[in-house]
Amino acid sequence: MLRIYDTKSRGLAAISAKSPVKIYACGPTVYRDVHLGNLRSFLLPDLIRTALASASIECVVVQNITDVGHMVDDTGLEAVDPGQDKMLQQAAIENVTALDIARKYEAQYFADLTALNVHLPDQTPHASETIDQMVEVIAKLIELGFAYQGDDGSVFFSAEKFSSYGAISGNTLDQLKPGHRFDGEVNAAKRFHGDWALWKVSDERRTQLTWETPWGVGFPGWHIECTAMSLNAFGNHFDIHTGGIDLRFPHHENERAQSNSLTGTEVVGSWVHAEHLLFEGRKMSKSTNNVVLLRDVMAANISPAAVRLVFLENHFRQQLNLTWDTLVAAEQTIRRWSDQIELAKDVDSELKVEMSSHLLNNLNTADAVLALRAKEKSLAKSPSARANAIATAADLLKLDLTTAPLELSDEIKNLVTQRSDARAEKNWALSDQLRDELTKLGYEVSDANSGTQLRRAILPPT
Repeated sequence: MLRIYDTKSRGLAAISAKSPVKIYACGPTVYRDVHLGNLRSFLLPDLIRTALASASIECVVVQNITDVGHMVDDTGLEAVDPGQDKMLQQAAIENVTALDIARKYEAQYFADLTALNVHLPDQTPHASETIDQMVEVIAKLIELGFAYQGDDGSVFFSAEKFSSYGAISGNTLDQLKPGHRFDGEVNAAKRFHGDWALWKVSDERRTQLTWETPWGVGFPGWHIECTAMSLNAFGNHFDIHTGGIDLRFPHHENERAQSNSLTGTEVVGSWVHAEHLLFEGRKMSKSTNNVVLLRDVMAANISPAAVRLVFLENHFRQQLNLTWDTLVAAEQTIRRWSDQIELAKDVDSELKVEMSSHLLNNLNTADAVLALRAKEKSLAKSPSARANAIATAADLLKLDLTTAPLELSDEIKNLVTQRSDARAEKNWALSDQLRDELTKLGYEVSDANSGTQLRRAILPPT
């Protein structure tokens, strides 16, 4: 059984051993590359799957792809233009269609997940392909009295009709203050400033990503998309809903209100959120030029396994301040472990049980990694047993310790051969000189029984 922190109840929830456990994960809005902070959140359903698998419990993960309808401001409470769709903005910047943007960044997203050794979702519904289901649920919300058509033709959810609004985030309706548009006026199409759009009617200026509906030509609001896709995948109940901590409000509050109003029941068993990631002490954002992508890390010769290790060494509910020094240290650990696993022959059953117990206790990956480090230290004089422990833990935590062979130029191969010959002849001065040459060319040099071994040097930005 998995025990995991539920944001709504503010306590640990027990996820029963029934199989499969149903998990809905909020996925990316595919208008740009996801950065390391995003990836930490998107790793969460994979960690849950890993924990459940350690107890032989199956799960089904559905993760949406938002490729329409995610506004710059989805609350209507901020002083920005609510009509700016992130997909269309990026399409204009790159001078391609919105769906070209979506498919480009979706492919990169899945490439990043694969590099991090993430088990890909079992289903990935796309918002743009689920419009019919959205229209159906919006029509039902209107029929049930939870939604209405505003003066501008758009359809809004009536927040005041949902009595337990704010249960996830604590942002109750009486705390919400109305925002103002550029003309200084509150959106007059709404009956209450806390209402949000389920369907937005568009005008002739929007030429992409629009559909004909009973309420006119337009496009869906962001929040209704997840309601439609999750109910379509799982029916009226699923066990876990994941996302980043920033999605508690308004996205998950609005989604819960919509889904529960439609079904008359509590649709989500547990709401599970990953905390923010900072980089060098600051939240990642374009405005501070502080956005780091996975490929930026890999360009520094730091492996995706090292990124995954850093994420695992910090509990998902704790804010993580990532630094280049932290990534370098993790890469050095990954390389050390990679050098040892070839001696592994058996599973370390004791360590596997201990680590599984940590994972099942609120995804305590930090203590799981500490258990491995303690075992590694205790077996310092037993290389084979130490290798078994490392291989067992790497398999459980999905740390890829394989090392791809280097493609070396003839110049580098010649230097390696010269150095191996120098060492065989015990010409240590020449050996050291050749080591220095290889180091200047960007390689880490180590010695093994088979001769000189090379790795790309770790080169973080300065």
